[in-house]
Amino acid sequence: MNALAATSRNFKQAAKLLGLDSKLEKSLLIPFREIKVECTIPKDDGTLASYVGFRVQHDNARGPMKGGIRYHHEVDPDEVNALAQLMTWKTAVANIPYGGAKGGIGCSPGDLSISELERLTRVFTQKIHDLIGIHTDVPAPDMGTNAQTMAWILDEYSKFHGYSPAVVTGKPVDLGGSLGRDAATGRGVLFATEALLAEHGKGIAGQRFVIQGFGNVGSWAAQLITEAGGKVIAISDVTGAVKNSNGIDIAKLMKHSAENRGIKGFDGGDAVDPTSLLTEECDVLIPAALGGVINKDNADAIKAKYIIEAANHPTDPEADEILAKKGVLILPDILANSGGVTVSYFEWVQNIQGFMWDEEKVNRELKTYMTRAFRDTKEMCRSHHCDLRMGAFTLGVNRVARATVLRGWEA
Repeated sequence: MNALAATSRNFKQAAKLLGLDSKLEKSLLIPFREIKVECTIPKDDGTLASYVGFRVQHDNARGPMKGGIRYHHEVDPDEVNALAQLMTWKTAVANIPYGGAKGGIGCSPGDLSISELERLTRVFTQKIHDLIGIHTDVPAPDMGTNAQTMAWILDEYSKFHGYSPAVVTGKPVDLGGSLGRDAATGRGVLFATEALLAEHGKGIAGQRFVIQGFGNVGSWAAQLITEAGGKVIAISDVTGAVKNSNGIDIAKLMKHSAENRGIKGFDGGDAVDPTSLLTEECDVLIPAALGGVINKDNADAIKAKYIIEAANHPTDPEADEILAKKGVLILPDILANSGGVTVSYFEWVQNIQGFMWDEEKVNRELKTYMTRAFRDTKEMCRSHHCDLRMGAFTLGVNRVARATVLRGWEA
């Protein structure tokens, strides 16, 4: 099931549980604005190349829209739409004053030089500068983009609107980026996992973890879990997978991955088939890579007791049903990976105030927000007799629906 169909299905289920008016339900589902722009740039060899850029602004009832910009050859409107909608519910679950957006350019960033990427980013910003803004829509990095991309957007936007550091988050610290932002999603995953395990009288220490994906989120989650006394027994990335039942030395793996552009060939464990990683024997499984990896074909073979969704939409709804019957507890993406957008919010707040926080304060505030989001989700689970995914969706949808009605959407 594609991301848009799955997200819409979860939304409709939550709307039903909440007893939302059908007209309001339809209004919440339709994006506020969809933008499609053509970006033509001169390549380094003098030829011209054209790319299509997208921005879907889903909802602004609770505040400015917020969401990543991804550079990927498979960027398509359906996926961008689904991710924009997910951001709306995610920011509401985290209880930060934002709505959802998402954007991207259909390109292969690996095939472009740094100067070509800069030109592409600047042309894209020129095309959308009057539709984004500090109190309108605040982009952030995503797949294929990074702090440098945000620096270019900030610079280009500032040419039109004056110096505006709060227009993007995930910037370099030298340009007003927040301390702790790099580790934020992975640290949020740690705090969310701690909250879930504490419900069952357990802690991170002594639990066996399997992590699929060793990018920013997966690598930070692995480091922080190890520091907290957890044992990471298997990890995979696009190059391969490694397993060590005594626990993988994460610091050593980080060094190997940086030097060899991936974990393939790491000698601190046995190489295993990446496709079998999700079905490894463990206590906690953390999918931190792509969407749709847990589906009806492999759900039955999963042996983990808990699944923490660090990636966006890693579990298909059919797999949800199979796993629920097996008694596997899933902490949904809109709660589990909301650490990144929460610290992006802290960055935005610091930029608007012109006053920067130290890293300790950022991490302390993040823990407060993640723990509270988990507690609020559990409250919805009790009220509506539902699982954690529906608890999170009803929480998010209810907050957006209430804001929409209070603002007078029928006027």
